[in-house]
Amino acid sequence: MDTNEREWSLVPTRRRATAWPSYGRGFAGALPPIDLQPGVLYRYVMGVDPKPKPMPQADVEGLGDSLAALLRSGQNPQTVTEVLAALDAAKTLLTQKSYVISEAGQIKASQAVDLHRDARFAITRQDSGGVGLLISTDAQDPNGFFQIAAWDPKAELFNYYMRVPPTWVWAGNSYSALQDGSRGHGCFDSHVNGSVVMKELKSPWSNWQSMKATMQFGADDPIRKDPLFVNSIGAEDLELTVRSLVARWTKARCARTVVDGQVLNARWLLRQLLTTTTINLASTDVESSVALQDGSSVELRLPTGFWLNADALLSILQIPADFQLPTVSAAIYASAVRRYNFALQEGSFRQSGDTYFAFLVPEAALEDNEVVRQTVTTGVITDRFAACALMVDFPNPVFSPRRETLLKYVAPNPRLSASGDGISGLVAQGIGTAAAQLPSISPEAEFAANWSVGTNWKTVFAQRIQNYMAAVNLRASSADGFDEYVRLSESRRRQFRKMKLNEFNLTLPTTNIPTDAPTLAMTESATVISG
Repeated sequence: MDTNEREWSLVPTRRRATAWPSYGRGFAGALPPIDLQPGVLYRYVMGVDPKPKPMPQADVEGLGDSLAALLRSGQNPQTVTEVLAALDAAKTLLTQKSYVISEAGQIKASQAVDLHRDARFAITRQDSGGVGLLISTDAQDPNGFFQIAAWDPKAELFNYYMRVPPTWVWAGNSYSALQDGSRGHGCFDSHVNGSVVMKELKSPWSNWQSMKATMQFGADDPIRKDPLFVNSIGAEDLELTVRSLVARWTKARCARTVVDGQVLNARWLLRQLLTTTTINLASTDVESSVALQDGSSVELRLPTGFWLNADALLSILQIPADFQLPTVSAAIYASAVRRYNFALQEGSFRQSGDTYFAFLVPEAALEDNEVVRQTVTTGVITDRFAACALMVDFPNPVFSPRRETLLKYVAPNPRLSASGDGISGLVAQGIGTAAAQLPSISPEAEFAANWSVGTNWKTVFAQRIQNYMAAVNLRASSADGFDEYVRLSESRRRQFRKMKLNEFNLTLPTTNIPTDAPTLAMTESATVISG
């Protein structure tokens, strides 16, 4: 723990993961030493502001969210209980829901007596207008981190706050996440696109209390008596909230994108089509302990998002591909887990085996895909253009340097075409011109080939996807083929571990594959190669 963390005593000394909504690691530790005055709202946007400073009163008055309203009224609540009570007293955002997350939550207390659970509460407050306040806080230490994302309905963005005793710090808003100076710094190392974050978004909602899994806190753990835990509900409900909030922010953002026929900061939008700005984590629905039992006969249906970005290609862009998801027998899965020495490890704690739900892997993020949906809906790009871009290196739905190469052909502030296809034709023309001078294996040439398919693109792309998934199914059913996919999954996990969004050691399993092993990639023939 560095000096500034000790002085501020804001976060646990352990690395903590994103407990939605979270500011990510290092925010508090990077605060310079300064005496803060109680009841004064400070501004500190990392990457922009050299140090915290009192927010000008005019700026405070301009904040339109519910936390700002409490602070302007002279209140200075310093605990979760005080904030919730103040909202109740003000008759503001009266509907409350709480949720619980812990990467160690499904490890039985009897198996890890000294393991810190690092449990966090996610709390929403809402009224008829929807969720207006989102709280993330340490569930076991009242002096631990306490952070709030507050929706400003007038400005249509989130304001991000962090309690810094004895007061509050405004850390920026959703647009701060997109701008060069503050992007990737402070709270925007996890909220990289200005939206709320729930990494484990889909069933079985790994690490969350849900209809699929129950937290294994000890009988004498004080958290069991906390009303926020007693009254908590499952992550299956939170998923719906997160989806609606990501859509709300993305819609507001896209509505401001086109001004007088010009697409402002087009690269900010299309980087979410062409690059991996953030990720979600997906797994099978099978508990790994069940699959690893001797003689287990279960079949593991491997997550769709590992093979391709089905949410974008099939759901949003409506490519009519029809295929079966690959499955693997418990025996083949268990053999691979033993071969690569899978384990959950945190400090002196080590438990052999996989995460609670088997085969946890990165997949394309909801917020990136929502930008695809909204840019197509608003006419910034066409569905054909989005599909042609996503079909470049499509067997690698995340971490694709090939797709990322195409971003350089997007002008910063291009004009909409008079033909009505947004900026699609303009960008496609630039890529096609470059492709004529490049090798046929270049990503530019691959995009140009996709573009040349023309109006029949849905049928052609569906057949390619079906052929690819047929090959995947064949290889995944064999021990050698699944072994390739295990190594590919670990390669993608290594890439995720480099992201600041990866903050808890128990989020992912460790293996005996070297951390400096070559990066791997999937091919359209369903084989794995060095990438």
